[in-house]
Order: sequence, then structure tokens, then C-alpha cells
Amino acid sequence: MDLPTLQDFLAREFPQFEGEVLSLNETCCCLGLQIEDKHLRPGRTVSGPTLMALADVALYAAILARLGPIALAVTTDFTCHFLNKPSADRPLLAEASLLKLGKRLVIGEVRLFSEGEQACLAHVVATYSIPPQLTNARV
Repeated sequence: MDLPTLQDFLAREFPQFEGEVLSLNETCCCLGLQIEDKHLRPGRTVSGPTLMALADVALYAAILARLGPIALAVTTDFTCHFLNKPSADRPLLAEASLLKLGKRLVIGEVRLFSEGEQACLAHVVATYSIPPQLTNARV
């Protein structure tokens, strides 16, 4: 999928996603999310669920970019390491890449950053299951 097609697919099939796909190529998909008060927890830090949701959608978008519009690809494993405190005043960026694209499972990683900062906020490794009908078509 190219960038406009992916953006249209997410808007149609995943309207609850509040961020945007910023860039996309064969090896990486970058998403951004503007931070609002609803994303913050006490202490003015971005909540863990906000970080994990952005990472999950970023990896889903990277999979879609490689395999096409697969609405039923689902997360089967998700490990998140929180490394640094996110800035409440800067958008979040998620850089997702695929580590392994198998017949039934896709494994990928996501690195999260505050825009304009070098320190990685969180590192995610996740696995997605590919629907059987697509698996059969790819064999």
C-alpha cells in the first residue's frame, strides 16, 4: 500500500485512531500523535496506554503497507519497555519496522520518541497473526 491508500484505509477501518501516518517505505512506517490532555496522567506525563496504542497502530500500519488491506490481522503478543518520560508538550512519533514476515505470523518492533528529541521513550516488540484466508492465498 502507498501512503494515501494506507491513510484512507485507516480512516475507514480504524476511525478511532487519532494520529496520522507521516511516512512509509519498504522498511519503516512512521506515525505521529498530537498530545492532548486526555493522553496525560497525573504529573503531566503521557500515559502508558497512549504509548502502547500508538505503537500497536504503527506496527499494524507497517504490516498493511507490506501485505495490503488486511482488516483482520490481530496482535497476538505485545511487549513494551518504557525507557524515558515522554514530553507532554511535543507530539509522539512511532517508527515501526518488520523483523520477520512469515506465513502466519509477523514480528515487528516500534520505537517511540517525542518529536525533536533523541531519547527513545519506549521500545515495543509485537507479533501479529495473519488471517488464514490471506495465508492460503500467499502459499
